[in-house]
Amino acid sequence: MKKLVLLGGGYGNMRVLRELLPHHLPEDWTITLIDKVPYHSLKTEYYALAAGTVSDQDVRVSFPEESKLNVQYGEVTQINLDEKLVHVAHSEPVSYDQLVIGLGCEDKYHNIPGADLYTHSIQSIGKARDTYQKLNNLSANSVVSIVGGGLSGIELASELRESRPDLTIKLFDRGKTVLSSFPERISLYVQNWFASNGVEVVNEANITKVEEGVLYNNDQPVSTDVIVWTAGIQPNKIVQAMDIEKDRQGRAILTPYHNIPQHEEVYVVGDCASLPHAPSAQLAEGQAEQIVEVMRKRWNGQPLPEEMPSIKLKGTLGSLGKKKGFGMMADRPITGRIARILKSGVLWMYKFHKG
Repeated sequence: MKKLVLLGGGYGNMRVLRELLPHHLPEDWTITLIDKVPYHSLKTEYYALAAGTVSDQDVRVSFPEESKLNVQYGEVTQINLDEKLVHVAHSEPVSYDQLVIGLGCEDKYHNIPGADLYTHSIQSIGKARDTYQKLNNLSANSVVSIVGGGLSGIELASELRESRPDLTIKLFDRGKTVLSSFPERISLYVQNWFASNGVEVVNEANITKVEEGVLYNNDQPVSTDVIVWTAGIQPNKIVQAMDIEKDRQGRAILTPYHNIPQHEEVYVVGDCASLPHAPSAQLAEGQAEQIVEVMRKRWNGQPLPEEMPSIKLKGTLGSLGKKKGFGMMADRPITGRIARILKSGVLWMYKFHKG
């Protein structure tokens, strides 16, 4: 039997499983999925887990149960492309005939002293749990500083405001307004929501150093009880360590068919892949669909298309607590209750219908 190995049970590899199982995997192939935890985690909802407005179980989805799927739990420590081996901590190496690397991302600290030591994270379910414990054990009137005014920072700040109205929340953002890459209508809507709900937005922030209980913005100290870092991501350290061509962000440069050059048997999906769009769950799923298409053509000895179509993204949705939201759908900005309902609907469809 030939073996397809999937590294990471994130959005990309979950879509690979959905596309192949149970009826579209060749008879002489099996799939091995390797992940640190025994379930798929809804990473887009980690902000709510950290804020304490959803339970741990709410952000978990079971892996599919199929006879041709073997799930192995463990932490990947190295990928040997020449020997076609995946090394896993405290386990024997796993061989593969084809491989899909979907190991996700980790926080990027931009070489800011102390940022990796004195801040909390929501980049993994384990770190989001730890952040929840820290935030929700705070006494009344404590100060929480959130570094990064992107989607994660905004959703965490707004959700935490509803969860803990007694806290002082500061959101540090590099732009003149939050979400400066979005249309002005959305940026102003979010900025005004924060102003109306008592979240202090510190615009044109430049974090230069972090110490225990102190954040330095433009070299000026800001006392704080907890700092949560949402100011950038980088590919998983395993991909960073691989001897392959990478872009300036450290993501793997791929052929148009999503495989590593000179290794057509090794695909990279999601946050570790160099793509023309910003990383997102939606992008990972679209890429996974194309990877499966390429796999099936190669398995059947069919020619590949001269070029792959562009991955079409439907839009972006963000929440402002449980009642308001914002986003872009078909290049149209939407704000308010409708945006929040749409986001809740998308999450429900994904969680209960696997995408």
